Parts: sequence; C-alpha cells; structure tokens
Amino acid sequence: MTKNDCIFCKIAEGKLPASKLFEDAHTLAFLDIGPIVKGHTLVIPKRHFDPLTATPPEVLQQLIVTVRRVAEAMTRSLNCDGINVMQSNGLAAGQVVTHIHFHVIPRYATDGHSWNWKAKSYANPGEMQAMAATLTAGFAAPPRIQKSWLP
Repeated sequence: MTKNDCIFCKIAEGKLPASKLFEDAHTLAFLDIGPIVKGHTLVIPKRHFDPLTATPPEVLQQLIVTVRRVAEAMTRSLNCDGINVMQSNGLAAGQVVTHIHFHVIPRYATDGHSWNWKAKSYANPGEMQAMAATLTAGFAAPPRIQKSWLP
C-alpha cells in the first residue's frame, strides 16, 4: 500500500469522512468503523509511516500522547471499566491498513469481548534463556532494511 492508496492518509487529508474525536498538528483520533466495543478509536499520525520500526521516535511520542488523551476522554465520558491499547504490525499480527496506528478500546466487565489469549510456556528455563539471548543480540545488530509488511 502506498500513501496514495492509504485510507488513513485520505482520512487525514479530509478526502474521506471519519467521525473525528481529536486532532492536533501531528495526530488524528477517529472512531473505528468496525468497533470491537462501541467507542473503539484509532489514533494515527497525519503523515504516512509504517511499520513501527520505521516510524521516527518523535512521531511515536506524538502518537502515544494522543493515545493517552483519548484514553482519558474515554474514561471520563464513557465510565468504562478499563481500556485496551493495541498496535499491530504486519498481516500475521492482524494489521489491515499499513499506516501505523493505535487502537484505543473502551472495556466493560459486561461487554462480552474476549481476546481468547491462550498463554503458552517455554519447555524449560534453558529454552527461555536462549530466547532472551537471541532477542538481546538484536539490540546490537545493525537495523534491517525496512520492507513492506504486506505482499
């Protein structure tokens, strides 16, 4: 997906309608048209970035500040019992629109939604330590050339 094809870019540019909740110079928050729970909000940068690992730190800072503002507004206005904040990268992670975005979802004890998270485990402490060593090595490795997460 290119910037010209991006539905979120078109929303940010005012070329497509959205139920906007908050906007500043850098970010935009609007209702998701397919909410997990009513009030489900998307927070995007107005400029096109994707994936997370190619998004500049200052853009990520702007996004998380807006995510917090949305969460505060949800808590005050919807009297929700909790809030989920999600960010997915790549088709395998459930990303549909390849423009970095955060989902801010109000939650209620009675909303009926379940993530169906089935926790797994490591075979033994050695396997867990080996995974930690592999991941730790990634902090020192040179960055990979960014590529599209979708085919």
